[in-house]
Amino acid sequence: MDTLLHEVFGDDFHIIIIRLLIALVLSGLIGFERELNNHSAGFRTHILVGVGSCLMMLMSLYGFSSFIEAYDNVRFDPARIPSYVISGIGFLGAGTIIVYGGTIRGLTTAASIWTVAGIGLVVGVGMYGAAMLTTLIILVSLIFLNNFEKLLPRIHASSFIEIIVEPELEIKDVVAAVEMFGEKVKNIDIIKMESEIRKIHIRLIQGKNGDRISMIDAISKIDYVNNVSELDK
Repeated sequence: MDTLLHEVFGDDFHIIIIRLLIALVLSGLIGFERELNNHSAGFRTHILVGVGSCLMMLMSLYGFSSFIEAYDNVRFDPARIPSYVISGIGFLGAGTIIVYGGTIRGLTTAASIWTVAGIGLVVGVGMYGAAMLTTLIILVSLIFLNNFEKLLPRIHASSFIEIIVEPELEIKDVVAAVEMFGEKVKNIDIIKMESEIRKIHIRLIQGKNGDRISMIDAISKIDYVNNVSELDK
């Protein structure tokens, strides 16, 4: 029985368990923060990336040892598979990036996915201290620095509103309502929908005395406007 277990799990199984669990916890902490803020890549995605990257690193370290011992011409190169993980994870991160009105959003979440992959690889190679310190730095950046940014002046901050309108609407009426409340229109995207209903995305540059609630209320009262909503930043 012991021989069978040894054959199935190998000599290094206890190390593999520890590293996978550490990768699970560290990547889960970062994913939990993203989940709380309702980002497209949250708790499960970050765990899968972190644990998967750790697994690839473990495979590089322990998966080919029997072949190295059996064949003299087999070279040990533990950096080859992780290098593909780092480059390949960019495709997953790209899926979290959204473009609204020429402005890219979701870069922070994409960067967190890429960094979690790095944490998984670092844990897989056994650098626990570096992985824990990196996780702490990332959490500080995502949580505390984000709150700190909210305290800074937002004079030139941009945001987006979405308006569902009928084709008879004059765009200039919406622009006039925006500028009346101290905000400026950066650019406008018009999307045609079914039954000639149109969806308009407007990127705004907030002024010093902008009153967002009153502005949205004024836009909603314009003829042929069916719905107005502010998009998440």
